[in-house]
Amino acid sequence: MKLFLKENQGLPISILWSLAIIAGISVANLYYNQPLLSMIRHELGISEFKANLISMVTQIGYAIGLLFIIPLADLYQRKKIILSNFIFLIFSLLSIASGKNIHIILIASFVTGVCSVIPQIFIPIASQFSQPKHKGRNVGIVVSGLLTGILASRVISGFIGELFGWREMYYIAAGMMLICAITIVRLLPDIQPNFTGKYHDLMASIWTLLKKFPQLRIYSIRAALNFGSFLAMWSCLAFKMSQAPFFANSDTVEMLGICGMAGALTASFVGKYVKKIGVRSFNFIGCGLILLSWLFLFVGANSYIGIIAGIIIIDIGMQCVQLSNQTSIFELAPQASNRVNTIFMTTYFIGGATGTFLAGTCWELYEWHGVICVGVVLTTISLLITFFSKK
Repeated sequence: MKLFLKENQGLPISILWSLAIIAGISVANLYYNQPLLSMIRHELGISEFKANLISMVTQIGYAIGLLFIIPLADLYQRKKIILSNFIFLIFSLLSIASGKNIHIILIASFVTGVCSVIPQIFIPIASQFSQPKHKGRNVGIVVSGLLTGILASRVISGFIGELFGWREMYYIAAGMMLICAITIVRLLPDIQPNFTGKYHDLMASIWTLLKKFPQLRIYSIRAALNFGSFLAMWSCLAFKMSQAPFFANSDTVEMLGICGMAGALTASFVGKYVKKIGVRSFNFIGCGLILLSWLFLFVGANSYIGIIAGIIIIDIGMQCVQLSNQTSIFELAPQASNRVNTIFMTTYFIGGATGTFLAGTCWELYEWHGVICVGVVLTTISLLITFFSKK
């Protein structure tokens, strides 16, 4: 029997959890390369700069996918868009696995980034078709799956890379994309588009939505600033841990990433209580937790207890900010859920890139204390935006 979904009528639990699991598996493609860059560099005989370009072009591809692919889910059947992305991912991951030079790997990494935006199509589905009382919780479940994939990807790729080699990681990833595609074919029903017009009109409507809803601008910017603060810590943590008194290797840094699971576990809880506590209150709570985490990372900068406490608290705080804002944007324009998510996630990603850049620059000048200043300033600006914006 063919399954049909109706807006606000409920999302079957089998579909919800499948979306969460596939979200984690597909977003992991963005992060497999990070623990493997040293292996790739040595095998291809390239510089550290060129190796780091792999990670950079993957993230650039992801940003472009957010801006130009996610809106298509309002114009065409989402199932077809998702399956098309999986097909491109299979070929791009196989190209990375078999690539003989850095140029092929860079091109394939860019395509991988563009097509790994699948979870950002799933999140509006979870909001659009869930019963109103379960929207926040269900969005939180999908985001939990996404976050788990991000955190687990680095550990898994580092382990497989050490055990079998970096190419094997990408062969395995291509196989997982095939399994995900088959699952989507069998499980996800057809969802009719809700926008009539041409692609040009669709993209123009994004600007219209941005002008029409000041809340959308506020939600997006304050979440983006905190994401920049969050990535400032993660982008420079390996540098910090390689110094005295830790002298930790990459395996230790990867294991610290597991501490971030606290944020993933918090996501469904936050989503469940957004309506009850309120998006504004959650932003105050989230910013407060992130600032507290930076205090731990400052005071306990030379102890594992301080570092681990900071990681756990910053992850929980980040989820309070992200989920409360992201869940709320879908209520502004339910019929344009993918386009408002495009605005939110593109802004969010720009904030993350800005935080990463500022942290890297300040690390060169002032090391860990410079990174802390970047994180504190970005979160403080977000806190002030919430404080001075109308309820």
